[in-house]
Amino acid sequence: MNEVPGPWAELEQRILHWIGDPAADSFERVLPDLHAFQFRHNAPYRAYSLSLGVGEGVVSWRKIPAVPQAAFKQAELRSFPAEEITKVFHTSGTTGEGFGRHPFRTLKIYEAAVRAGWKLAGLPAGPYLVLAPHPDEAPHSSLSHMFSTLARAEDFIARGGVVEVERLQSAPEPVCLLGTSLGFLRLFEEMDRRRLRLNLAPGSTAMETGGYKGSGREISRADLYAMFTERLGLAVSDIHNEYSMTELSSQFYASGPGGLHQGPPWARAVVADPVTLKEVGRGETGILLIYDAANVGSVVGLRTQDLAVRREGGFELLGRDPAALPRGCSRAADEFFSRRDA
Repeated sequence: MNEVPGPWAELEQRILHWIGDPAADSFERVLPDLHAFQFRHNAPYRAYSLSLGVGEGVVSWRKIPAVPQAAFKQAELRSFPAEEITKVFHTSGTTGEGFGRHPFRTLKIYEAAVRAGWKLAGLPAGPYLVLAPHPDEAPHSSLSHMFSTLARAEDFIARGGVVEVERLQSAPEPVCLLGTSLGFLRLFEEMDRRRLRLNLAPGSTAMETGGYKGSGREISRADLYAMFTERLGLAVSDIHNEYSMTELSSQFYASGPGGLHQGPPWARAVVADPVTLKEVGRGETGILLIYDAANVGSVVGLRTQDLAVRREGGFELLGRDPAALPRGCSRAADEFFSRRDA
């Protein structure tokens, strides 16, 4: 894409520079400027902010409105002209609720955030094996694009909804497995059907993401990680969980079944009271508000439908609010695997 001069170009470069050098800027300086930019150029966001009594200028990033996640299904939350759209990620909408749209003017910031966030979390540089659809099979999946940002096309070992188990058997060196939790569960069930157990090369790791709502399945993270150990020979400390969604551009990671999720310097999570939206005390439960500076082209603050406990050094993810609809990005990948069960 040819870069088009505009008010967004300078801000995009500023965020890119910050992602590349976390010491170059700060959350406190960037977020109010990002809010002012989106207030001027994103009409639905401006209307929502004004409805809460928030104008263009905010002194603290904590005063920035967190837009409800469902708003991505109701409005085009875009801070740049429609003709500049280069990519749109969709949430899944197979249960009749419709799908959300997250448009991007450029994927440079998204991809930079994926790579830098992964590195800052201390996660492996590869090689990878991916248990999820390739972007060619799921062009509107943010999760597939995230995986393709880290891995090569030939690293995707799930084609047409079927995992190439043989690729796992033949891996001669330490690998990092990437996939959804439900995708891994299906893999383990297939291994059980074949009475197959593997011991991946020492140093191998795995990263799983998503949940089970909408699938009719449910399993604790501890039980899932025990399956990684029993069937693949991985230590639970070498298994990581990723928390993000289609409406965000950055990721939060936790290690082991009881690990706390932490984000990069340009993204923060606030565990808030669901009524007042004020941050709860440590040890208390609330809904997650995510502030993501990599969301330059949409909205910086997002009110999720997920519950968490505020802890020292991160948040303990409890999962989806029982009254909420299933989240889209990982569910879309899981539906890819369900084709073989139809």
